[in-house]
Amino acid sequence: MANSPLICHINLARGYRGGERQTELLIRELAARGCRQRLLARVGEPLIQALVDVEGLERIGIRKPFLLHASYCADAAVLQVHEAKAGHLACLAHRRYGVPYVLTRRVDKPPRASWVNRYLYRNAAAVVAVSQAIGNVLAQVFPPLQPEVIADAYADLPVDPDCVRALRQRFTGRFVIGHAAALVDRHKGQAVLIEAMRLLEQKHPALQLLLLGRGEDEARLREAANGLSNVHFEGFVSNLGDYLQAMDLFAFPSRYEGLGSVLLDAMHAGLPVVASDVGGIPEIVSDGRNGLLVPPGNAHALAEAIERVYLDAALRETFAAAARERAHEYSPAVMADKYLELYRHLEARQ
Repeated sequence: MANSPLICHINLARGYRGGERQTELLIRELAARGCRQRLLARVGEPLIQALVDVEGLERIGIRKPFLLHASYCADAAVLQVHEAKAGHLACLAHRRYGVPYVLTRRVDKPPRASWVNRYLYRNAAAVVAVSQAIGNVLAQVFPPLQPEVIADAYADLPVDPDCVRALRQRFTGRFVIGHAAALVDRHKGQAVLIEAMRLLEQKHPALQLLLLGRGEDEARLREAANGLSNVHFEGFVSNLGDYLQAMDLFAFPSRYEGLGSVLLDAMHAGLPVVASDVGGIPEIVSDGRNGLLVPPGNAHALAEAIERVYLDAALRETFAAAARERAHEYSPAVMADKYLELYRHLEARQ
C-alpha cells in the first residue's frame, strides 16, 4: 500500500448527508482493495470522524480559505471531487501541480454556465454523474461533455433486532410509512407527503408516517402536520437500518432528485417504494415493478399510490422482492470497482 498511487478525496460540505455517506462508502471500499487515500474535509465535520478507523487513510481537516491548502493535493495521482466547493480547490491544484481531478455530480439541477464552471468541467480528467438524468443535464449545459455514469450505492446499514422489535411494538397493528431525508421541502417535498397523510387520516387510520431527519423547514412542517394523529417526527436517527426494518412502505416525494441514494437503502431492506417521477429516481424505481411513481407535488396522486400499496398485500410482496433484487445492482463494491477502473484508466493516459 505504501507505494500505491495516492487517491485524494475532497469533500468540503457541512454536516453529513447523502453525498458524505457516499464519500465514506467509496473510501471504505477502496481501502478494502488496498488503495492509499487521503481525505480533505472541513475541520470538525462528521465525515472526518466517521472514517477514523480506515486503514491507509490520511484525514486532514482544513479551514477557509480552502484554496490555501492546495499543497495537500500535490503528491496525489488523482483528486476525487465529491461536491461543488471541492471543485475549486481541485482545479487550482490541477493548474499548480498538474494533478488530474474527477468531478462527481449528485444533483440534477443544471449548474450555472459561468466561465468558472465551464473551466472547471472542461479541465476535469473525467466527470461522473450518479444517474443518467444528471449526465444528460451536464451534457446540455457543457457540450460536448459526455459524463461517465457511476451510480451511488446502498449503505448495508447495521440492524439491531432488539431495536427493530421495540419499534414494531410501538406501532403494533399499524401500517408504517417511512421517509428519511433532510427536512427541506423545496427539495424533498415533505409538505406534499404530510398533505397526503391528511387525505388518508380518516379513511385509513392504521396508516402512520415516520419522518426521519432534521432541517431548515422542520418548524414549518410540524405546523403543517398540526392536529394530525398519523404523522410522527423522529428527528435525526443514527440507526436508520433499524427504522427501515420496522417500516412497511417507503415514501419519497422529492420535487427534484439526482438519484436518491436512501431509496437504495430502503429497497435493499426489502421495502416497496412510492416516489416522485423526477430526475434519476425512475432509473432505480420502475413503476409497477418495484414501486409506484407519481407526479411531483401532487398530494392526491401520492395518497392514492400509498393507499393502493396498503390495500394490496400481494402487490407489496411483489414490489418488495423486486426492490431487493434491483438493489443488488447498487452495492458499494460495484460502485468502488467502477471508480477504481476509471482511476486506472486515467493513470494509463498519463
